[in-house]
Amino acid sequence: MYTVTVIEGFIAQHYLTVSDPGLEGRVHSHHYEVELTLSGPELDENNYLVDIDAVEGILAEIRARYGDTLLNDQPHFEAHNPSVERFARVLWEFVSEKLDTAALETLAVTIWEDENASAVYEDSV
Repeated sequence: MYTVTVIEGFIAQHYLTVSDPGLEGRVHSHHYEVELTLSGPELDENNYLVDIDAVEGILAEIRARYGDTLLNDQPHFEAHNPSVERFARVLWEFVSEKLDTAALETLAVTIWEDENASAVYEDSV
């Protein structure tokens, strides 16, 4: 199995909407690092699993859409707590719709909200 990982960072804000969120209930910023990990069994005629430039383009779209925004104002979070876990799922759905996944078996989205905490959403494509 081949695996390719591409990473992009951006700053965004959010606040948690759960009961008793403590300080996380106030608007605060994170420097998110988004890792896209793509896996599949075969390489193409160019010996690529995936076009890394295409993956970087999708990550640039993510940065443009979510960077310097309040995540709570994004449509995907209107009725949901904007947790890092939820954010990973939202980005997985976005990437899986944008990327040519014919050669892939799995896509994993890892989001680091700081150097100590991350969440992963992984599924078959």
